[in-house]
Amino acid sequence: MQNTAEQNAAQQNASTTKVALVTGAGQGIGRGIALRLAQDGFDIAVADLDFQAEKGAGVVKEIQALGRKAVFVSADVSERDQVFAAVQTATDVLGGFDVIVNNAGIAQVKPIVDITADDLDKIFRINVNSVVWGIQAAAAKFDELGHKGKIVSAASIAAIQGFPILGAYSASKFAVRGITQAAAQELAPKGITVNAYAPGIVGTGMWELIDEKLSEINGKPLGQNLKENVDGIALGRIETPDDVAKVVSFFAGPDSDYVTGQVLLVDGGMLYN
Repeated sequence: MQNTAEQNAAQQNASTTKVALVTGAGQGIGRGIALRLAQDGFDIAVADLDFQAEKGAGVVKEIQALGRKAVFVSADVSERDQVFAAVQTATDVLGGFDVIVNNAGIAQVKPIVDITADDLDKIFRINVNSVVWGIQAAAAKFDELGHKGKIVSAASIAAIQGFPILGAYSASKFAVRGITQAAAQELAPKGITVNAYAPGIVGTGMWELIDEKLSEINGKPLGQNLKENVDGIALGRIETPDDVAKVVSFFAGPDSDYVTGQVLLVDGGMLYN
């Protein structure tokens, strides 16, 4: 039987435990964010598409190895009902809800003259609609639980400057920037902060895809487009998921309590805003 001191410590730990849901957390930047928030003391809902369940389960095990609770949640973030259901599952399984990280997203590499209606519909459903659904679901849950909360979303350097051959992607990330600013103002009276992070050239599968597509368009050898972009980074190296996760850690934690409506560049010195 626990003694009084042990019981008090357990109760205090339960009362201070925070829960975060990270979308697109089965790999790449999302995985990095999930692991960093677990290190910060969060229990984590690892949300991703159903076909990423095996990878997501691996991330869950990594989080549990850090001494935190975790659960994999299958969710297509372009579907509003599935985002709300993911937030509910996180709350039910992990015992609360404090932070959502709307990280999931895709890239499209196409000249502006070739972009189709289907291209626009797909990228906006995944990159933009999902952010709106995440904001709505989180805000509703914070209200239900009667406390403040943090909403953090994925923008990009392409939310600050439009890039050629990335027109649709740039448009979607500019939209995230505007939504972040609007939501921050609307939700501030409730004590909910809304911010976004803007990565540059991150060494993940997304940039491998961008490099491949750019190679098809401009004929440069595979890896050349990536190298040229990395060569333009002031700090002289490619970005890692952990570089991004550190910024998300700030937005999700108490040090950012007086910061809202911001899109923070984390690009090693590519753009200056």
